[in-house]
Amino acid sequence: MRKRRMTFKAALAAISLILSFALCGNAQQKQTSGDGRDVTILVTAHPHNDRTRAEALKLRPDDFAVREEKQPQKIISVIRATEAPPIIAVLIQDDLQSRVNNEIKGIKDFIRHLPEGSRVMTGYITAGSLQVAQDFTTDRDRAAESLRIIRGSQSAAPFNPYVELIEGLRRFDSQPVGRRIVLMVSDGLDASRGIRSASPMLSVDLERSIREAQRRGVAVFSFFAPSVGLTGSSRLEANYGQSSLNRLADETGGEAFYSGFDFVTFDPYFKEFNELLGLQWLITYRSTNIGNSFREIEVTTESDVHLHYPAGYKPKP
Repeated sequence: MRKRRMTFKAALAAISLILSFALCGNAQQKQTSGDGRDVTILVTAHPHNDRTRAEALKLRPDDFAVREEKQPQKIISVIRATEAPPIIAVLIQDDLQSRVNNEIKGIKDFIRHLPEGSRVMTGYITAGSLQVAQDFTTDRDRAAESLRIIRGSQSAAPFNPYVELIEGLRRFDSQPVGRRIVLMVSDGLDASRGIRSASPMLSVDLERSIREAQRRGVAVFSFFAPSVGLTGSSRLEANYGQSSLNRLADETGGEAFYSGFDFVTFDPYFKEFNELLGLQWLITYRSTNIGNSFREIEVTTESDVHLHYPAGYKPKP
């Protein structure tokens, strides 16, 4: 059901959680005096079975180790998901097959059952620009009720989903630092520059969206559904879309959910997604590296727990 993470291993940077104001620009990070900057990364455990799930639940702050550019870093704090309500944007592609409308109630229920203090935004990836149905709010009922049925028509097709994902990512600039997440319901296909450029390794806007998410410390999770266009009729295009969503999730620390080239219901995806949301930690460390080039991060524990985290970050100048 879930596409497992590829071989990328690194994570994304962000600012110390104790700050309560929002930063604009590059990843959530705070320049400190003289000896580096504080960086916060979102880490998610992916248990393979009941044993590793139990191990993940037992992880303590001193069980984690962080390396940046292969150099050990000093961990300042580790905060469990239960202590950090998510800041989450739910973005739905408007030209998906109309069967997705059967899942709107499940998406609403997911929003309503988020923990107290969560901040939620809803929007539609559609023709033109991102249509924001509800900007970030702590009123989960209001956010849930802002959802409408999708248009399910080629006239609603975006230029490609990643251009409007970038618009959604910029909305995080006004939010406090913390557990930043996007749930993207999409076919993942960028055919805006032709099918030859739709490969996940060739899509220009996919690459841009990954970098924008990394700059802002946002983990992107996705549910695949075919559109009324190419991904609904071609396995090659559906494969390109799923592979693109997988790369996006892998490099930002999220997860791509899909089953074959179609879907029956999002219920199994939500079951696993909710479990993963409960197995997250915000780790703040002091970066000792200098320079403005991209930095790879590795997070490890001594237990047999598989961790997901973003591929890295480019520090704010």
